[in-house]
Amino acid sequence: MRVNNKEYRTIWMENKTVYMIEQNLLPFSFKIEKSSTYLQTCKAIKNMLVRGAGAIGAAAGFAMAQAAIEAPTKNYHSFLLKAKKEIEKTRPTARNLFYAVERVYLSAVISPAKAFETSQQIANEDAEASQKIGKIGNTLIKKNARILTHCNAGWLAFVDYGTALSPIYKANASGKNIFVYLDETRPRSQGARLTAWELYHEKIPHVIIPDNAGAFLMSQNKIDLVIVGADRIANNGDVANKIGTFEKAIVAKEFGIPFYVAAPTSTFDMNCKTGQDIPIEHRSEDEVLYQSGLTKANRLTQIRVCSPGSHALNPSFDITPAKYITGIITEKGIIKPTQKNIQLLLK
Repeated sequence: MRVNNKEYRTIWMENKTVYMIEQNLLPFSFKIEKSSTYLQTCKAIKNMLVRGAGAIGAAAGFAMAQAAIEAPTKNYHSFLLKAKKEIEKTRPTARNLFYAVERVYLSAVISPAKAFETSQQIANEDAEASQKIGKIGNTLIKKNARILTHCNAGWLAFVDYGTALSPIYKANASGKNIFVYLDETRPRSQGARLTAWELYHEKIPHVIIPDNAGAFLMSQNKIDLVIVGADRIANNGDVANKIGTFEKAIVAKEFGIPFYVAAPTSTFDMNCKTGQDIPIEHRSEDEVLYQSGLTKANRLTQIRVCSPGSHALNPSFDITPAKYITGIITEKGIIKPTQKNIQLLLK
């Protein structure tokens, strides 16, 4: 991605230090955060300083490599195992996290150098897969298409390029004159803050809409297709994604609008038979009760926006059953979400 005329990845590692774009400050401030220990990187994942399936996976892989570098010679293997469990607890829904941790852990058993090498491979593979998803997904987008997306599955959600936004970037570069409707994505507003920030920098025409405006726009024939990302895909094609995705899929099916999920093969979890087996992360109620924003004095502040004394329920993800999904866009091609197709894809 290009920010202020400089190329960046969302996250990268040099020596034993992990560098990340501080996403909690966007879109108001652009800052690179440094993490010198695996515990600091764990905190960054948990606090959503880094977020999005692929970026979380890369961060988790780097954290595992950091643990290998930090591990004492005497208790090397027990230290690794303890670190692995701590990293896996940070975000339970994102499949890419577990995929990366397991790969780097197996390399760390060999040596810290091998762990570092594998973590870099995972990050590079993530960027390459996202770029391929963009090329393949672009074939689905017609000229003058009006596209709806939910949450953020762009540069910031992956090491680079993204998934749901990658085809949009390719379509724009192809001169297809597209327009993007993007949901706010409450309660943390990843759409209004992150996706909007990305599209603005890419000079792609777009508008932010309330989360509950999608059905109205679809009924008015203003949406041609929907593209979203995924945090985990089950063996039968059910998809876990940011809360609110499921209702968009239902409405799209009602109005005959194609609904696509874009995700690399590392997001598929063959240990989950259906979406019901996917763990759903529940986050702090404060994310619902409070909102942060920029004051007129240019200060980032947090205020309560809900009735004092009331509590909130905050599930971060929902499950979209395969029957509502037109297709899944991967780096290997587009498939119908069936168990047979998924098994053939992952061979």
